[in-house]
Parts: sequence; structure tokens; C-alpha cells
Amino acid sequence: MLGSFCFGAISLQVPKSKKVSAVALFVALAVVLNLTIKIPAPYAPFLIYEIWEIPIVASFLVFGPSVGVTVAVLNFLALELIPGILPIGPLYNLVAILSMLLGIRIGHRITVSARRRVSGVVAGATLLGGLVRVVLMTLMNATLLPLPYPLGFNIPSQALPGLLGLIGIFNATISLYTVPLSYGLVKAVSSRYRVGLAFPLSGSSVNS
Repeated sequence: MLGSFCFGAISLQVPKSKKVSAVALFVALAVVLNLTIKIPAPYAPFLIYEIWEIPIVASFLVFGPSVGVTVAVLNFLALELIPGILPIGPLYNLVAILSMLLGIRIGHRITVSARRRVSGVVAGATLLGGLVRVVLMTLMNATLLPLPYPLGFNIPSQALPGLLGLIGIFNATISLYTVPLSYGLVKAVSSRYRVGLAFPLSGSSVNS
């Protein structure tokens, strides 16, 4: 329901059992990648580049919003149960990935409707995914970061603009590699195994 409300009623017609299996697989991949691969941003070491969002975006592109949003939410809940992770961190991550999925949905629909080539579809989804993510996360960070823990980090008002700029760059660059890599993975798998996509790279979308 949440996926349909926010992203439209696109879904891939597959058996429920396969969707459940896909959700379990993509959640497991996202959690494992979240805990293993971490690269500090050279311009702000407290910001960490990761690749755990790729399975979530891939599930979104293959099975549609209902599965993609479900995987994102279950990943959030799983991380909340892991000791040593700041409780607020997964929430920020959840809002970031959901906002990017919304932008991908908009960019994909616009470019496919305009009958762009695959490269144009990927570029449009990347651009809109990054833009929506940066805007919404900037608004969220500007609101929450000055607040005391656990919602925020007591960031002084004079330090907030510079920090928001760094986080904005961070969110934009995450989109620059996450979205194209996700599309590349999905394209390779769909071509190899002739898998249908909820967000096809050309032609009309698959409607529920």
C-alpha cells in the first residue's frame, strides 16, 4: 500500500511466493553489504560510502514499488536490531533510499514515455533520483540535526549550512553510482535470464 501510494501502481505480475523469496533475498543482501563494505568519504570521513542500496534499487526496478519499499523497510528494521548501530542512523538511511526511489520512479517514467534510449532512461532516473534525495534529505537534516539525541546530534546553527552542503554532495554522489549500477545489474540479469521488469528500459511500463 505504501509503495502504491507514493510511487504509483506499477508492479510485476509474479507469484506471491516468488515475491516473498525475492524480498528475503534482497533484504539479506542489503544487510550483509551494509555491515561489510564501507568507504569513508575523503572530504568528510564521518560520511560513509556503501553499496547496500543497490539490492534495494534492483528489487524496486525488477518487482516494483511494493517489493522495493518492503525491502527498504525490512532492511531498516533489521539494522535497528543490530548492536552497535546508532538507532537514528537506519532511519536517516530509510528516508534517503525511499526519496531516491521516488526520484527514480519519476525519472524513469518521464524518459520511457519520451522513448529515450536506455542510456537516457538511466541518466534521467539517476538525475531525478539524486535530486529528490538531496532536496528531501536536506530538509530533513536541517530540521533534525540541531535537535538533541536520539532524533538529532545537537549540531550548532552556525555549523549547519556547511554540514548540509557536505551531506548534499554525499547524497548526490551516492545516487551517481547506485542508480547506474542497479540498472546495469538489472539489465544484465534480465537479458541473461529473460526476466520481466516492473520498470522496463524501453516501451510502456508494466501495470498491475
